[in-house]
Amino acid sequence: MRAVVQNDKSRARGRARIGLAVLAAAAIASGCGQDPDAGLRPAAGQQPLEAPPARALDSYATKLRSAHAARVAAARRWGLREVPLPTPAPPARKPRITTREGFEVDGHRELGLPPVFTTVPTEDRVVFLTIDDGAEKDPAFLRMMSDLRIPYTAFLSDYLIKEDYGYFRRMRDGGVGLHNHTLHHPYLPALSYARQRQEICGMQDVIEERYGTRPVLFRPPFGNYNRDTLRAAKSCGIAYAPLWSEEVFVDRWEYREWDRDLHPGDIVLSHFRGRADWAGTMPDMIRRFLDKVTAKGYAVARLEDYL
Repeated sequence: MRAVVQNDKSRARGRARIGLAVLAAAAIASGCGQDPDAGLRPAAGQQPLEAPPARALDSYATKLRSAHAARVAAARRWGLREVPLPTPAPPARKPRITTREGFEVDGHRELGLPPVFTTVPTEDRVVFLTIDDGAEKDPAFLRMMSDLRIPYTAFLSDYLIKEDYGYFRRMRDGGVGLHNHTLHHPYLPALSYARQRQEICGMQDVIEERYGTRPVLFRPPFGNYNRDTLRAAKSCGIAYAPLWSEEVFVDRWEYREWDRDLHPGDIVLSHFRGRADWAGTMPDMIRRFLDKVTAKGYAVARLEDYL
């Protein structure tokens, strides 16, 4: 048996020498004026060779390492306790959105009114950050969200954003969805149907004129609405009326649910506010938000990707 093994090894060494000799001959030929790429071209009728898959995998791994290194550096730069979890790919099949029990109005389903909801039904460990009104226009906030690649959705009121439409244009250019929070932020249930429609449709017109898209999301000011609110919203082209499960401030969180905790698909509310209203800045609020959701094992996803 030992002799057989030794003979096999000898034959293997012989084949290796022949292979090296062939490679050497090819190298000599290429140095003698022959086409150095001749051996790489397929013969007539043969398919060209494909690039090794390992090379593509290595390139992908390099990109992943680079992206992670950038997130680590950004998290350190903005003073986060941990690196935020990366946003997962949008779901191939969108969840079915319905109105939360107890949030319906008379004839809600029969009239096909926009669903009112506080959580998106998903098993993904994600939450959605939404920010209302547009009072504070902090450039550091834009830099922070861009550096960290954190998605969010803005619900805007014209009486506040008209001071600087360009600020929110930069936000839009960064991929943020800009949606409807009425023209003047009134308590809608106190208004007639016609006036509610003016507030909602008027803001639709502003966003379309200034930013090129007509929103499909609408959040009523203070979270208050009635049947006329949703009828007016539908007539203006609104498809969804998301509210929220939690609200985050610079110094605290507030919760709608009894367990005072985050859940998959929860919508989180905050506001465009700064030191004039808070004991801190918008980056301070984002730091509190991200530190908690990351510690709880949640990533931040884009609300529109789940609707």
